[in-house]
Amino acid sequence: MTAPTTPLRASGGRGLGTLRAEWTKLRTLHSTWWLLLALVALTVAVGAVTCAALSAGDCPDPAACHEDTVKLSLTGVWVGQGAAVVLAVLAMSGEYATGTIRTTLAAEPGRMRMLAAKATVVCALTAAAAAIGVAGSLLAGRELLADEGFAVPGLLAGAVLRAAFGSVLHLVLAALVGLGVATALRDTAAAATSALALFYALPLLAGLLADPDWQKWAQRLTPSTAGLAVRATRDLDRLPIGPWAGLGVLGAYAAVSLALGALVLRARDA
Repeated sequence: MTAPTTPLRASGGRGLGTLRAEWTKLRTLHSTWWLLLALVALTVAVGAVTCAALSAGDCPDPAACHEDTVKLSLTGVWVGQGAAVVLAVLAMSGEYATGTIRTTLAAEPGRMRMLAAKATVVCALTAAAAAIGVAGSLLAGRELLADEGFAVPGLLAGAVLRAAFGSVLHLVLAALVGLGVATALRDTAAAATSALALFYALPLLAGLLADPDWQKWAQRLTPSTAGLAVRATRDLDRLPIGPWAGLGVLGAYAAVSLALGALVLRARDA
């Protein structure tokens, strides 16, 4: 006699099926792998170029330069976040552009389950690429800066691990912001422009404020400036916001954008 299927088991099976479907859709897109490659390459390349351009020749000795070598090595995270945002935007808006969202919602009527599955797959892929990019940046920066005579902390030092883990988390949260914006706006161009403006245009506008106090508060509230504070390993008191508090600000942006996207997804037809 076959055991009856419980609602919990059926729900769990449907959840795994939705997750597999989202994984299949995302991995079969050529843009997914190009953007993941771009995330890794840009993160490593920009960090390496920044470190290669640094010279201790202008200082009495390398220690007197007071450079945060870890933060310099992770300069490329600022560029890599753009690839993470675009990847997440295309993961959702691409379905609206092609009309496959109707098929997706017909196969999975649970819209929040579909969004959660898509977010899980986007986060997993972004985290994997981010981990490779961040590790490559730290290794490249370590070699380049050590050759210049800078004192480079060990890769297992507490501050370095925090900066590395935080940088990966920053890229994942940036992707979630992109996913939420794309779910709310449904249009690729509008979503990509809006999400990228949050990470690149907003910090520039904050820097244009004449009043130093207002500028500091604006930097604390911009997702890119706040989130990227996690890369710093020294002179933390000079930052506009602390490393973990900055990630909290970026996390709030991700939560709000996903919540707005979820509301639009539930309220509007495909």
